Amino acid sequence: MAAEAAVKVSRKDFVSNQDVRWCPGCGDYSILANVQRVMPDLGVPRENVVFVSGIGCSSRFPYYMNTYGFHTIHGRAPAFATGIKASRPDLSVWIVTGDGDGLSIGGNHLLHAIRRNINTQILLFNNKIYGLTKGQYSPTSDLGTKTKSTPQGAIDHPVDPIAFAIGCGATFIARTIDVDAKHMQKVLTRAHEHKGTAFVEILQNCPVFNDGIWDELQDRKTRAQASLVLEHGQPLVYGAAGHRRGIVFKDGIPSVIELADDEDPIERGVVVHDERPDATSYAGVLATLQRPDFPLPVGVFRAVEKPTYENLLQDQVDTAKADRGEGDLKALLHSGDTWQI
Repeated sequence: MAAEAAVKVSRKDFVSNQDVRWCPGCGDYSILANVQRVMPDLGVPRENVVFVSGIGCSSRFPYYMNTYGFHTIHGRAPAFATGIKASRPDLSVWIVTGDGDGLSIGGNHLLHAIRRNINTQILLFNNKIYGLTKGQYSPTSDLGTKTKSTPQGAIDHPVDPIAFAIGCGATFIARTIDVDAKHMQKVLTRAHEHKGTAFVEILQNCPVFNDGIWDELQDRKTRAQASLVLEHGQPLVYGAAGHRRGIVFKDGIPSVIELADDEDPIERGVVVHDERPDATSYAGVLATLQRPDFPLPVGVFRAVEKPTYENLLQDQVDTAKADRGEGDLKALLHSGDTWQI
């Protein structure tokens, strides 16, 4: 008998019946729409997809996806996702978090999920503010940011999510922008295709408590000069015609050079982007490129192969079964010292 044809799905199949409740103009709407657009093309049945979130505006995400989902506790989404993936490695598990949820109370959990290389996609929405609790500064807020909790300006040096992921040894690291649908969809697809932890920072605007924080990168008029699009095998060149610039390294230190429109950037020593080095030093230098001195890189910083946590775990389970048999839970519970209370 011929195999039954697969049921074709569309974005509508991934849209839940819940009213989307974010503030008007919030960047989360765009992220949600683009995730829903990408899902049908990934080839994963809805019943095999799980979205896990913590606490924050971004953490409403599972309600709006017509898949399985868990709205967990503050900062602990990576821990729940680890348990899900370890017990059901066949599932497609997505972690949705924010700069506060993921990098403050959840920083320790995020670190261990990344270093274990669990085959999950981590989407970290970064608006540099606590939105749900009405505008306190977050771990990514700029030095000097004035908020309700820092009326004289933040004195904490901010965490850079990309540098954090690099330090944890993430095997896939990328950055995209909420308003650039085409780029975001490409990055999300790449993240899903990667075998291991895929960490994606999404620059997202909070129109109520931190409006315009990413204006330079969101505005089409300034995006070409403010951002550097990373493409594997292509030189680090940015800017529009008549204003082209390139990134060169000297003794590991990056700097910007001017380029004529007809000039070959490689001949001028402009760095050619490579996602694949095992060493994290190159990606680490890219992470130091910050506004206003440099363009902010967007795209894939790093994509390398490494055994996943759940595969290594399953190997241990299979080895134990081969050596000791399937085991007997009742016998185990009644073996050794026991107490009756």
